[in-house]
Amino acid sequence: MKLHIYVFAGLAERMGGPLLELEWEQMAPLTSLLLKEQLIARYPQAAETLRHSFVAINQSYADDDHLIQSTDEIAIIPPVSGGQPQLAEMTREAISVQSVSNKVLHPNHGAALSFIGTTREWTHGKRTIQLDYEAYEPMAIKTMNQIILEIQQRWEGALCAITHRLGRVDIGEISVVIAVSAPHRDAAYEASRHAIERLKQIVPIWKKEIWEDGSEWKGHQQGPWNPLI
Repeated sequence: MKLHIYVFAGLAERMGGPLLELEWEQMAPLTSLLLKEQLIARYPQAAETLRHSFVAINQSYADDDHLIQSTDEIAIIPPVSGGQPQLAEMTREAISVQSVSNKVLHPNHGAALSFIGTTREWTHGKRTIQLDYEAYEPMAIKTMNQIILEIQQRWEGALCAITHRLGRVDIGEISVVIAVSAPHRDAAYEASRHAIERLKQIVPIWKKEIWEDGSEWKGHQQGPWNPLI
């Protein structure tokens, strides 16, 4: 069956317009949850917002098990105004640099920086095939929020948002985005450097370097490790 799906606001910008077409060809019934999963797979650039969105069927919010019919009016409702952005996030999907940066843009700030960490192919003459990230997720979010608070307290008015990727990250793909804004550029540069160094020091995230001839789990690689400093 062919579905016409209405999307709004930032979702419409990320998904190519306010009206989408989706062909559901599987024999299994289509539920609201399956619809969201299909859209996340098709539009990874909108995945984070889609996860927090609700499906509306015939102008009523639908639960995950709601069965969708070909005659239904379908809309995807992103979070409405008034919600607070999550400044510390972990995801197994591709990271949108713009969506992380948007969290820290402020009319009183004259400087905004985005640090983008990617998977490089060669390290000390050894060719990396891919990286695999693992985290103690609840504590990782807690310590990322700690870093964000440190920046707010140390650089007056500064804002910070951190999103880190988990799972497989291929060559050239983004593993972490740290966005910082501040009234002046000096503070933005200093806060950005502080954030990445502290992330490596205290956030319980590990990466497995996978090579052509083996693999190894890596820690922070900055000398003796002491997260209590």
